[in-house]
Amino acid sequence: MDAFKAWRVHAVEVDGKKKTEARFDSVTLDDLDAGTASSDGDKTNEVVIKAAWSDINYKDALAISGAGRIMRKFPCVAGIDVAGTVVSTQDSRFTEGQEVLVTGCNLGEAFDGGYAEYVKVAGESVIALPEGISSREAMAIGTAGFTAALAVHRMQQNAQTPELGPIAVTGPTGGVGGLAVNMLSKLGFEVHAITGKPDQNDYLKTLGASEIVDRNTLELAKRPLEKVKWGGVVDNLGGELLASLIAETCDGGNVASIGLAASHSLETTVMPFILRGVNLLGINSVNVPLPVRMRVWERLATDLRPDQLDQMVAREVPLAELDQVMSEYVKGTVTGRTLVKI
Repeated sequence: MDAFKAWRVHAVEVDGKKKTEARFDSVTLDDLDAGTASSDGDKTNEVVIKAAWSDINYKDALAISGAGRIMRKFPCVAGIDVAGTVVSTQDSRFTEGQEVLVTGCNLGEAFDGGYAEYVKVAGESVIALPEGISSREAMAIGTAGFTAALAVHRMQQNAQTPELGPIAVTGPTGGVGGLAVNMLSKLGFEVHAITGKPDQNDYLKTLGASEIVDRNTLELAKRPLEKVKWGGVVDNLGGELLASLIAETCDGGNVASIGLAASHSLETTVMPFILRGVNLLGINSVNVPLPVRMRVWERLATDLRPDQLDQMVAREVPLAELDQVMSEYVKGTVTGRTLVKI
């Protein structure tokens, strides 16, 4: 196969200081590391995908812009998501010409990722494209949608029902939060979107939010336990707001902790957990066992399938130009999803 284009992040030294630099390189398959999920290091299950679509996540923006140290090897092709068609496979679970997708699984972090015309991955990372979902739709969902769906899936496994009360979703104008709002509302939950962007109220209502709560005027809990406001929580922020929401969650309610856009800290007490039985669920979308990933994607094609994807996709950018929009993600000014057309 001839050389093709990919966004690779390099470790460089400038004025004696180490930093990273993204370049739109020409590479070959031999340049790429597929990684492996096998404990013995076996790489006889590699799958080569002709990429059709990817997307932009916060991690991708940090990697390409150099604002964060995401890569664990250099150089490394960025992009934690990809969807396309199998062109060759050493894994018997897949066939040439089959449409597939990959999200997470250390793609674009420990192994070369999806911002390339061709992607080489370990078979354990690959999911057959669910029936009824196109490659483009799969990337409109991407890691953001998978993470939101995993949170909802875990909450429901832990007996979350609409009868427990409204679900608070923080960071709802972002990909994970917006998709969580849409999925939960489809399932019959009353969703309250807590946002610092009151100008996006109409957008959030379109996604299914019943109430919009202005984060800038929200009074935070002052005691270990406060009056119950929430049946459950999907949180993308962390910090003081997460602690406050935990103190206001009902008996048996689930709080899914997904992100740390505001802070990685959490100062709380055991009282919500031992007196109300509140469940704090950590949601890690990277290292998810294959059977669980397959089940969540099955649900993303059926009962959890977002019905407002067209509203959520704000734009498409070609692969060669994706670096031009990354700073907006780092600044937190983006609403909705951005697709990368390979």
